[in-house]
Order: sequence, then C-alpha cells, then structure tokens
Amino acid sequence: MNGRYKLRMSALPTDLPEPGTQLLSTLRQEALAAPDSGIVEVMNYGRERPGMIPLWAGEGDLPTPGFICEAAARSLAAGETFYTWQRGIPPLREALARYHQHLYGRDFSAERFFVTGSGMQAIQIAIAAVAGTGDEVVIPTPAWPNCAAATGLAGATAVHVPMHFTDNAGWRLDIDELLAATGEKTKAIFLNSPSNPTGWTATREELQAILDFARKRQLWIIADEVYNRFFFAGERAPSFYDIARDDDPILFVNTFSKNWAMTGWRVGWIGAPPALGRVLENLIQYSTSGVAVFMQRAATVAVDEGEPFIAEQVERARQSRDVICGALQSSPRTRFTWPDGAFYLFFSIKGEEETGKLGLRLVDEANVGVAPGTAFGAAGEAFMRLCFARKPEDMAEAGRQLANWLAR
Repeated sequence: MNGRYKLRMSALPTDLPEPGTQLLSTLRQEALAAPDSGIVEVMNYGRERPGMIPLWAGEGDLPTPGFICEAAARSLAAGETFYTWQRGIPPLREALARYHQHLYGRDFSAERFFVTGSGMQAIQIAIAAVAGTGDEVVIPTPAWPNCAAATGLAGATAVHVPMHFTDNAGWRLDIDELLAATGEKTKAIFLNSPSNPTGWTATREELQAILDFARKRQLWIIADEVYNRFFFAGERAPSFYDIARDDDPILFVNTFSKNWAMTGWRVGWIGAPPALGRVLENLIQYSTSGVAVFMQRAATVAVDEGEPFIAEQVERARQSRDVICGALQSSPRTRFTWPDGAFYLFFSIKGEEETGKLGLRLVDEANVGVAPGTAFGAAGEAFMRLCFARKPEDMAEAGRQLANWLAR
C-alpha cells in the first residue's frame, strides 16, 4: 500500500500552481488589483508588542462617551432591532440638519442627509453614483489610500495630482495643476480638506476656484470634510458649504468616527442635493439595507449633545500636536510642517529612503508605531504619518523615544 502511494505521488507533475491560483484567476481584475494596506501591515506587525505606543491608525485613545453608549442601550432595551429607513431614521437626519445649520449659519433640509454604514461606505456610494468603468476621478495626493482604492473597485481610474512640499511653505496644492488633470473621462474631483495625512487645509478661495470649474465643466466634487472640526485656527475649517448652492454638484462624505470617538460603530453620512434621494437610497439598499436603529439613536444623541466632547477632543489634539512637533523639530534629521488641521503629523527623516520598511523598524527599535508614507501614494513615499489624537503625556513619551532613536 505504501509503495503504491509513493509511486502515484512520484508520477504527479512538479509544476502545479499554488493552491487557490485558479480560483483567483476567475475574480474581477478590479478586486485583484485592490492594494494591500501599508498601514495595516505595520499594525499587524506591532500590535502585540509590550509598551508599544500605537500612532499608526487614524483614531484617538478616548472611548465613545457614556451618553452616546447609553442611547444605544436604551434603544436595544426598547426592542429597536428591526429593519428601518434606508436613508436613516428621521430624528438623525433632522439632527444632522441642525448640526450643519449651527456650523454654517444657514438653513439645511433633513432631505439632504443620508445615513451610511461608515464614512468609508459614504465614499464608496458617492463614487459609485458618479463614476464607473472607463471614467476617471482626480485626487490630490498624498491621500488616504481608501479613496483611490474605492475608485478602482468601481471600475474607474484614480488620477493622482501630487501636492508640493517645501520647508518654507509646507504642503501646497497647485489648483491649476489639479484642474489641468481633468479630461474628457473625468467625472469627479475628490478633495479631502483638512487632509489625511498632511494636515493641509484648503482656503475658501481655493475651494471657490474648484467649485467654479466644476460648475463650468459639469463635474462632481466629492468633498471629504471628515476632519472639518479638527482645525487649529478656528471652530472649523473652510468648507464647500460656505460657498455652495443647494443644487451644486457636490457630494459631502462624513463620519461619526472622529468627532465623537465612534470609530468602531461604523456610522457615517452623505450630504447631497435632495434630487439625488431615490438614487442614494437605492445604493444604500443594495449594499447594507440601512444602519441599525440603535446605532442611529446613539448618533442622534452624539450630534445633539456632543459639542463639549468635540471641543475637548480638538483642544487635546492641539496640545498633543504641539508636544510631538516640538519634540521632533529639534532633530536636524526631520522635515515637516506643523499641520493646520486633522490630527496627523506627516514627516520625513533624512537618510531613510525605504519608508515602507522604516515603519517596521521603528516598531522594533523605538517601540512607536507609525504608518509609512508609501501607503498614501507616490507623493508621500518619503514621509511617515503619525496620529497625535492621544493624550499629551503619551505624545511626550513617543516624542522622547523617537528623538532618542533619531539621535543614534
């Protein structure tokens, strides 16, 4: 028996494909081309290290406030566990209208808001609504990689417009270059301001130039204003809402993750002209069929009662920004500009060219986890991203450990 088994084995071909190769070959090319996350690679590498200071992900260290969690618990206790409104429950959409009215000093209809299963899903739905096979979406980079990945999954092509970095001026987006990158296949311009990862924040004048061009060319703008409240020169950053008409071709994508420390809840929203209501409702229906009611009850309370918590978070981030920037600017090896918004420091280290490997080295050698700039496109390859949405004491320790590593 054993001899016959060995004979059969020896007769098998030696150049068999790896298990699963044939299955992979039958998948859509867009799915196969979805890039691995350089951020997740570093997280997986270092998350179990004792004493690790994890600054790789885009979230803070504060748990969701109790008053938000309690609203979810009340909803569950009341038995709100059934299917619900695809666009979002009316109380949450009305709360979002009040929230925007407070921020922008103008009236908003609840019909403009559509609740999604995370900010990421808001991005996917927005892109799916305007771009598909053969189309293009123009994206300034460095940029959060999920935007371009979602574009590719929709069958469209992401056209990257590199931003420029100088020691004197920091990060700058050349608006003429951005507009020149559009062509006959362009369906949308995706703009994230304040920016993840650079902290760059568009001025009102820059937003106006982009909007004027979009109106003239009949292009969509996908406005990612997730970090609008994390702005260090006022209550909020400049917004397309400051200059837009109700019927302008703008899809605003946002999330509850950052302002209210709800990253794990996966709730976001889209702001759009009410005329798009049926289309966006259908896209939500055919993806998640709506967000759980108890999560929406929590989100409603967050919007209505969360302003003190937002103020606390933003001030904390400002202090932590000052701490980490102060610690790293003393080294002659670092290059960066103090970010105007968001909660990231995007910095480069002289003499370190392979930033993809540098993230792993810093885990081993400094016990600090940061994301490699390679994850944010070619324009960010020389940089590293560090999230400072943590208590200042943690940032002081991270600054000491990184400064000691830089001085080696």
